Amino acid sequence: MAWWCTGVRWSGGAPALGWFGDGRGERESPLAYGQQLGFVARGGRRCLGVRRGRRRTACPTGAAVPARASRAQCEECARIDRSYSVAADTMADDPRPYAVYLAYFGPGLVKIGITADERGSARLLEQGAVAFTWLGRGPLMAARRVEELVGVALGVPDRIPYTQKRVVRGVLPPAAEWAAELRAAHGRATALPGWPESLDRAVCEVVDHAGEFGLAGLGHRAQTASVVREFVDGGVVAGRLVAAAGPDLHLVVAAGPDLHLVAAAGPDPAPGTGRGLILDTRLLAGWRLEAAAGETAAGGVTVPVAELGGVQGGLF
Repeated sequence: MAWWCTGVRWSGGAPALGWFGDGRGERESPLAYGQQLGFVARGGRRCLGVRRGRRRTACPTGAAVPARASRAQCEECARIDRSYSVAADTMADDPRPYAVYLAYFGPGLVKIGITADERGSARLLEQGAVAFTWLGRGPLMAARRVEELVGVALGVPDRIPYTQKRVVRGVLPPAAEWAAELRAAHGRATALPGWPESLDRAVCEVVDHAGEFGLAGLGHRAQTASVVREFVDGGVVAGRLVAAAGPDLHLVVAAGPDLHLVAAAGPDPAPGTGRGLILDTRLLAGWRLEAAAGETAAGGVTVPVAELGGVQGGLF
């Protein structure tokens, strides 16, 4: 029985590839920076069904999903997901406490959002937030009110496209500047009048994810990296994992300037050589993968790619 990739999960502050097998539940394959990855996509891309809490229910029809869709779901499963979703405002009666946060992705790229308090920083890792600070904690609707208040009063967005996050990820300023920008935004936000009494303000404590994401390993390649556009049956991606952020895996691949062509076979590129490639694992979700070995793995990349900033990413 086949296992289908579900994309990257952040478990215990570290990235892992998730897998789903009909009737067998889910499992994970931990990822480590510096390791060589190589896989071949097989068959077609299928809907992964609906995941609620820690359980995934398979799509009843195993519907096909377009290769370039950012979610591996058919329309019906996506509709079920939206019927009970904080993001879609369909669960206003959720009794759990929620936390409001400010997340930093690069200079001038600060967003506001909310997450279930029990999830801790998992949501921030999933979004690829380089750094963040909590604003407050309280009931869901109070958290929503503060999210709206800060967004309108200070012009802080609640969504930032992944394309923007990727472009700035390789040219980030020193960490002291991240912290200063977040502290300033936190001060302005908590000073606003109109906060609900049921939401407790949080002290500004900046947390950065540079270590979890392996950002030190990006180097100069991040500014010239290419981005996988889609997967195809028989398509190969092989390279050395150097960093990860949100759903993105940053690889160094032994390929020439035209990554859509099969690269010459050879060993894993040495540090300082090779080209950067960003793999958005949301596009990998829904595919059945096989390990690439031998000359196939050495071939690098045989799926369509685009220049950094040339691919429309999803929101958040």
